[in-house]
This record gives sequence, structure tokens and C-alpha cells, in this order.
Amino acid sequence: MPAMRLQGLTKHYRRTTQVVKALDGVSLAIEQGEFVAVVGRSGSGKTTMLDCAGLLMRPTAGQVLLDGVDTGELSERERAELRSRRIGFIFQEFNLLPTLSAMENVLLPLRYSGADRRAGRRRAEQLLNEMGLADRASHRPSELSGGQQQRVAIARSLIGEPTLVLGDEPMGEVDTETAEMLLTLMRRIHRESRVTFLIVTHDLDLAAKADRIIHLRDGHLVGDERVECAGSPVAATAAGSR
Repeated sequence: MPAMRLQGLTKHYRRTTQVVKALDGVSLAIEQGEFVAVVGRSGSGKTTMLDCAGLLMRPTAGQVLLDGVDTGELSERERAELRSRRIGFIFQEFNLLPTLSAMENVLLPLRYSGADRRAGRRRAEQLLNEMGLADRASHRPSELSGGQQQRVAIARSLIGEPTLVLGDEPMGEVDTETAEMLLTLMRRIHRESRVTFLIVTHDLDLAAKADRIIHLRDGHLVGDERVECAGSPVAATAAGSR
């Protein structure tokens, strides 16, 4: 069973008398344990697709299935519960709370989940150590570099042990060297945990290091290719063929 399946995913916005088609019938399946990059120009529908896949917004039409569950049939409360249990998020602008320490930011998703606090703290300590931030646990975001802040955000996305991690331009606010380091870190986590990653990026060089690249243009899926090895895309398939 795929980790996620999008079927005819459509999202339209009305602006005065004009209808903007952010997504227009996108269908694809993301298999368990894949590391997938989504690329396309600004306005191609990448972030809208990610927001629908992450249950942050409802599509105009079509289905989002997570582990076979049709999320369109769920109430808002059920969607929120599923999102907190199954999905981790990494954002371009880090979205760390400035008054909280790195440790407290990592623990934030567990605050209202009813998780055991001691176990959660042990998990947070483990994650920060894996991120190379054990000695920065008590530091606030303003005391951390951009790369360190994004590593805190990656740790936060993993604290609930999700099966799917969604990243919206997670390397967009750091320099090229730091972006390479962050991607290497996420790939290592992916290999060790087999968590499914779906990452939006405008950087084709970074995308080429994924297992698979999804191409969007004007709300349509126009390419879906496997990557045999870093920088070597192969087996391009027609849009919607999966």
C-alpha cells in the first residue's frame, strides 16, 4: 500500500471573476520509504499540493489517501489527529518559536498529544544529538545559525515518529553548502528510519539526489522520473502514469 496516493487532486481559487487553477487533476502515488523531490516554477502548484497532502487544506476535488485512508471523509478533528500522528513538517522559514529553546521547540508537537513527557524528552535529546546540536539544546533560535535552526526544525518534524515527512523548500533559507549538509542529513535519516520524505525544492541539483523527481507545471503533473544515482535521472514516465 502506498504511503500516500493523490487521485485527481484539484484546488481552485476564485479571485473576483477569475478562477485560478493551482492544481488541476494531479494523480500520483508515493511508496513507503521513498525520498521524493517535487520541482517546478513558482506558481506551478508545488506548495498547494504539499498543503493538501499534509491535510493543511482541503482540495476542491479529488482524494488524498494516507496509508489507504481517504482523508476527505474525515472530520477536521480526525484530520488533525491523523496529521499529528502520521505527518512531520519542515518549513522554509524554520517556524521556530523565538522564546523557546531548541529543546522546547523540538518538544512542541508533543505538548498536546498526551505523550509521556520523559519519553518525549529522551527522544528529543536523541534527535538533537543526531543533528549535532546536543550542546545547543538550551539555546534560543536567535542564538543559532540558519543551518542549526533548520536542524532543530528537522528534529521537531521527527519527534512524533511520523511515517511521512513533508518539506516545503526546507533548504531555501540557507546557503548552498548548508543546503547540501541538510539534504545529506535528511537522506541519512531516511536510510536509517525508512520514513517517507516528500520535499519541495526549486534547486534541481538537490532534487537530483532524491530517489524520484516529480515535475509540476501550471497545476499539472508533467514528469515523474526515477533517479538511478545522484545526478542521474532515468526512466522518465509520462504524467499521471503511476
